[in-house]
Amino acid sequence: MIQQEIIEFLYTVPLMLRVTLIGSIPAIFTIIGSLPVLLNVKFTEKITDAGMGFAAGIMLVASFTSLLLPAINHGNIVIAVTGFIIGIILVKILDVLIPHIHFIRGYHNVGYSYSRKAWLMALAMIIHNIPEGMAVGASTTYDVTEGLIIAIAIAIQDIPEGFATALPVLNIIKSKRQAFIISAISGIAELLAALIPPLIIVFVHVALPLMLAIASGAMIYVVVHEIIPEIYGHEHNEPSTIGFFIGFIVMLLLDNILS
Repeated sequence: MIQQEIIEFLYTVPLMLRVTLIGSIPAIFTIIGSLPVLLNVKFTEKITDAGMGFAAGIMLVASFTSLLLPAINHGNIVIAVTGFIIGIILVKILDVLIPHIHFIRGYHNVGYSYSRKAWLMALAMIIHNIPEGMAVGASTTYDVTEGLIIAIAIAIQDIPEGFATALPVLNIIKSKRQAFIISAISGIAELLAALIPPLIIVFVHVALPLMLAIASGAMIYVVVHEIIPEIYGHEHNEPSTIGFFIGFIVMLLLDNILS
């Protein structure tokens, strides 16, 4: 059980500060996940793919147990399905309109300068992290315990994800410090994205179940469109699959133990 004192304290602080505190958890862990690049620690491609599979498993379960099901319970199935579809469309629009390079399958032989490649990849990281931040913000607004559960789960998967996204940047610009900074920026973007749902909900109270469903749709889009294609193109299918199921089970356990 999460200590009751922490829960009670978080309920005493204003909503935006509460979301900021909880939203800082995955942002910090994204930065921690980028540290191996700064410290010149190297992981094999197989380990990286397994870590990203782990991240996908956590995100998939969290999208349902901590976002979509609460959206149905707090609203209704129509609101949940509508929000889910909106979430998919919103991330798809970002994916199409904002120039970026996919952080594993898209950085080879692209006709841009090294500096521009790095920042285009940074935009890919930010697009990837926005749904995660929104998920934390929406779930925290709904319930502090749920918010902490999803923040901790996303933080765990942000460690391999942070490294997996910083490594291609390092391969492009050959600067450990700049690769670390660019990856850290994506973590900060995740925190800022967490503030979007409560800002909307403060003005439109009935938007809470809709925001939960939007975050769920956005997260699942990222899993299906971004993460899974990234990890199944390197002939490491078995580690990626094992990592996915471990992440899936870990999130189920977190949801059960901490709630």
